[in-house]
Amino acid sequence: MRISSRHWLLSCTALGAAVALSAWDYEGHRMINQLAVVALPTDFPAFVREPANAGRIAFLAGEPDRWRSVADLPIRNYNGVDHYLDLEQLGDAGLKPDTVSSLRYVFVTQFAAGRIVNPANYTAFDPAKNSERSREWPGFAPWTITEYYGKLKAAFSYLKAFEEAGTPEEIANARANLVYLMGVMGHYVGDCAQPLHTTIHHNGWVGDNPAGYTKWPGLHSWIDGGFLATAGIKLEDITPKVVTAQPLVLGPAAEGRDPMFNTIMNYVVEQNKLVEPLYALEKKGVFKAEVAATSTEGQDFIRARLLAGGEMLASVWVTAWKYAPPDTYLKAQLLKRQAATPAAKPTP
Repeated sequence: MRISSRHWLLSCTALGAAVALSAWDYEGHRMINQLAVVALPTDFPAFVREPANAGRIAFLAGEPDRWRSVADLPIRNYNGVDHYLDLEQLGDAGLKPDTVSSLRYVFVTQFAAGRIVNPANYTAFDPAKNSERSREWPGFAPWTITEYYGKLKAAFSYLKAFEEAGTPEEIANARANLVYLMGVMGHYVGDCAQPLHTTIHHNGWVGDNPAGYTKWPGLHSWIDGGFLATAGIKLEDITPKVVTAQPLVLGPAAEGRDPMFNTIMNYVVEQNKLVEPLYALEKKGVFKAEVAATSTEGQDFIRARLLAGGEMLASVWVTAWKYAPPDTYLKAQLLKRQAATPAAKPTP
């Protein structure tokens, strides 16, 4: 969830501290990770569904937002931009979602070059309100998710090697690492299931506004969590609709782009198509606090976004598990260690 200090203050003023604290950045994210665990196929490694591990995956859904609790500029600069992608800014830089590089730092150079050659598409911003130096960038959520996918594949690879030739302690540590990556990754996949994380209109409509959509800067927090809490949306409302996850169909690495990145970017583009429908629903009044408990349209919209995030997350997990290559180097080292270790003598 992207939220400036000004936005936070406005949200607390408008909605009350209790609502602000129940924002999507924990309750909604927690539900998404829980839905993803529910969606796992029966042959997925069973330890993930053990209560302690499933509970930790749910808890870790809020981890990237907890990193916001410190004011250190390096972590604010690194962490904030990973939660979103304002797709309209790609077009402003002369770029397209289906052709930008899947390599984070190559994309950075593409975007920076695009800003230089398209200066008319950018308005000046107040440097005093950009201490974390994030306003120069459109956000990096698809890159973040793809990078976590790579980390997860590596974790599945070395877990298998440890399970075949490692010690019980090594296996336990490898499993703990896997649970951590699954949980933290879920935050970013969940962010992108919320359409306001994919657009410049993330805190009220900006620029030309012929349809007269709201410009309220508290909209993001309200959709993220205020409405969810007021409407009383629960995990058990959504779990009956969960479909068992299957591995994602990844195409070839066209033009050097990573296949998983293509899939994640397509996911973000699909969520972005819901930005204007969300604003239209807001204009219709279905998200108002006084109707939240009875608003079928508002509740259905939020439940669908949570479900989309959970099912996509489970699919990414399953794909990482299925496509993880064998860690032949680690396995060979473990087997050498076994061969060099004297066999324990039987107890007389």
